[in-house]
This record gives sequence, C-alpha cells and structure tokens, in this order.
Amino acid sequence: MQNFSKSDSPAENVVFHAKIEDIQGGITLCSADFVADDIVPAGTVVYKDSNGLFHALKTAKVVTAANNTATTYQVAKGHNFKVGEFLASATGAKAYAITAIDKTNADYDVLTVGTTLGVAIAQNAVLFQAAAESSTTTSAFKGTPYAVTGHGVQIKVGDNHLVDAYLRATLFEAVAPPVTSQIKAAIPQILWI
Repeated sequence: MQNFSKSDSPAENVVFHAKIEDIQGGITLCSADFVADDIVPAGTVVYKDSNGLFHALKTAKVVTAANNTATTYQVAKGHNFKVGEFLASATGAKAYAITAIDKTNADYDVLTVGTTLGVAIAQNAVLFQAAAESSTTTSAFKGTPYAVTGHGVQIKVGDNHLVDAYLRATLFEAVAPPVTSQIKAAIPQILWI
C-alpha cells in the first residue's frame, strides 16, 4: 500500500475553526469516485457505505443564476463531479444525470443535464450529488452525511487514500467546500460559521 498526501495549501490551514472529535485511525476514501488527480479539499462532507468505505458527498457552488428551464449550470471550479452522476438542487426535488462537463472556461465549469432540474437556481446556491434519477420529488443524498475530511488529498485512482476525518468540528463556511442547508441539517454535529 502506498499513501500519498498533498501539502497543505494556505486555504486548508483556515478551513477549521475547531476540530473536536476525530475518527480514530482516519478513513479510507474511495478513489473510484473521482478522476485521477482530482483534489478532495479539507472539510469535504463524506458518507460511509455498508462495507465501511467512505465516499465524498459531491457539491458544486453555482456562479451564475439559472432559470427553471435551464439544462446547463455554471459552477465554481473544484467540484469533483463526473459525467453520469446525478445532480439535484434539494432533497425531495428532481435529480438528473450529468451528460457533459465543460471545463474549458478558466473561471467556471458548466454541468449539463439531459432534463432541467425544473427550478430557478440562484447565484451561490449549492447543487449536490443525488442517489438516483428523480423526475418527481424523490431526490435524496447519494449517502447520509457522516463526517468531514480533515485535510486535502490528491486522488490517485486505484490507490488507497487514508484521510483524517472529524465527527464533530466547526468550519469557516467561506473557505470550506460548499454545502446546502439540508446537508447542514443532516450532520448537526458539524457547524459552519
């Protein structure tokens, strides 16, 4: 087994206001969820599968408002989404698969879905990874939020990624990975200030 780590960036040094309770021994983050060389930043919300392997609950911050018929969404860089994953704006709403990701613009990426999410999306709203397609009002998180990662890691596909993780912590929302109010409600032992 090889462990790889990425040195802390200045932003990572200020993601946490307080780290209160960690998961002893850390967690193993599933590399198959990512593209090679993706960066999973400190403070990323993770969930645990039935085998004890952890996965990132992917999110993306919208940089340009979109209307209720849009099928393309401009989002901030660093989101980790892949084509084929399901995108939603809220639990209990619609969710559709990402059909294309355009990373050619230096300022933002464009996520395209085959069918509109059906609601207006405000600038700075957060989209998240849903469990499955939902053409009505049944969308749900890909997994139940459980903890947050303690440091950033660069993904090497096929390798194990051991990461420290926290069950209770306080993060600075302005520099932490984006989360929705529903994610916050699902993991109340983590605070964003």
